[in-house]
Amino acid sequence: MAEETMIRYSKNGLWIEKTGDTYRFGLSEKGQDDIGEVMFAELPDVMEALKADETVIGVEGAKAVTELTAPVSGKVVRVHKEVEDQPELLNSPDKDDNWIMELTDVSEEEFSNLPEEMDPISTDED
Repeated sequence: MAEETMIRYSKNGLWIEKTGDTYRFGLSEKGQDDIGEVMFAELPDVMEALKADETVIGVEGAKAVTELTAPVSGKVVRVHKEVEDQPELLNSPDKDDNWIMELTDVSEEEFSNLPEEMDPISTDED
């Protein structure tokens, strides 16, 4: 039987997917819209533990240069290092391509407090 998957969203444009005891997060559609086409990505060198609101990736896109922060605290078990050499992966709608990190030991309460729906994507109709 497959493990149940739950998805939450952060205010800064990340999706967080929980499967079993593993939490994977990446750039949501809103994050992609806010940043624009990602042309550069930089991950921290070594991370073992991560605290909520700690910088997890620096990105440079067509619309913005920004540092994205962790939506939850936890133990880093896997980092998608390929996004540094292929930042265009973060532009993909596929979560198997645009993920950034995987964590364990995440507080269920912290995860559950995140929104179940992504903030609406802004439309510039001026």
